[in-house]
Amino acid sequence: MATEAFITGPMLRWARERDGLSVEDAAKSVDVTVERVLAWEDGEQRPTLRKAQALAHKLNIPFTYLFLSEPPTEEFPVPDLRTVSGQTPSQPSPELLWIVNDALSKQEWYRAYLLDAGATTVPFIGSFSENTDPLVIAESIRSTLSVDDDMRARATSWDNFLTRFVRQSEAKGVTVLRSGIVGNNTSRTLNVSEFRGFAIVDEIAPLVFVNSRDAKVAQIFSLAHEIAHLWIAESGVSNLNYRMKSAQQPNSIERVCDKVAAEILVPAARFLSLWNNHAELRENLDQLTRIFRVSRFVLLRQAFELGKVGQDDYWAQYDEFMSQSGRGSDEGGNFYNNLLAKSSARLTEALLTSLAQGSISYREAAQLLNVKVGHLDKLRDILK
Repeated sequence: MATEAFITGPMLRWARERDGLSVEDAAKSVDVTVERVLAWEDGEQRPTLRKAQALAHKLNIPFTYLFLSEPPTEEFPVPDLRTVSGQTPSQPSPELLWIVNDALSKQEWYRAYLLDAGATTVPFIGSFSENTDPLVIAESIRSTLSVDDDMRARATSWDNFLTRFVRQSEAKGVTVLRSGIVGNNTSRTLNVSEFRGFAIVDEIAPLVFVNSRDAKVAQIFSLAHEIAHLWIAESGVSNLNYRMKSAQQPNSIERVCDKVAAEILVPAARFLSLWNNHAELRENLDQLTRIFRVSRFVLLRQAFELGKVGQDDYWAQYDEFMSQSGRGSDEGGNFYNNLLAKSSARLTEALLTSLAQGSISYREAAQLLNVKVGHLDKLRDILK
């Protein structure tokens, strides 16, 4: 007879509802009837050990949670800077909690790796505060990361500019993660209305994450925003309201980083010197895109910030750009290219080096990259 799991029925119901899974889908996932799942939740029957373990996996919780007497308090591991009408939002979703904890796991390993290799502190972390002039912070970031005319001239498009921005950030010590899903599970997408990105400040292994489910044209702004967090040493999860100017953002740290991000990508003084007051908005955006190599959305936002476009026109153009761009996705394209974006090319190379040296096992490396063990050798061949 199969061993029964003495789980707590209400905990199973809590976990299922927390994950947004219907009774029907829960039953289907472990090949039982709906009535059986309801009996488990009511405490009238108990699942087998194997069924209980399968349910915990499906519900994205530790197996031990099912034996608790009441739901655990799930602490958010980084400051929550997201605000809606000035109020901190409700409990983060399981997907957001997972992605933040996954990033922390990667950072913890990478920090130890760098320290073993004799790494010193990254000099720009906390070099300014939120009270510093945003233009001064932005100038420091542009100079440090070489976001300059040479970079713009080499960029073949705004998308290529983003690629270069990531590469140059990583070259200076910033780990950049970009994903729109939990691990490699395409059925568990990240909700851009919940967060656009986050930053984790650390003097050895600073890290930023960009939600790639966001509109493609907006991701470059999110990256610049999260990098700004590092310069003022303020970790946190962000969810800017792009319909507002920087001064209108409810959180004071977000206001500063919003302003800095715009200034990194499109310096205000140069923007104003090139803006043609006698030309139509679209004509200006087309011309400036060729100069700054950023998306029209980023230019539109700076135009709104600097009073070159009114709110109604801004909102109308914003909606059009968002609909034309569409959301980002991790479902298409090359699996290994997507993996390098999700886990950082720099961090992945370090993991594979450590694997070759025998400092980490195949299983540990695969777990950190959220892939199967069999993918590691091919990934190593690609990076040679």
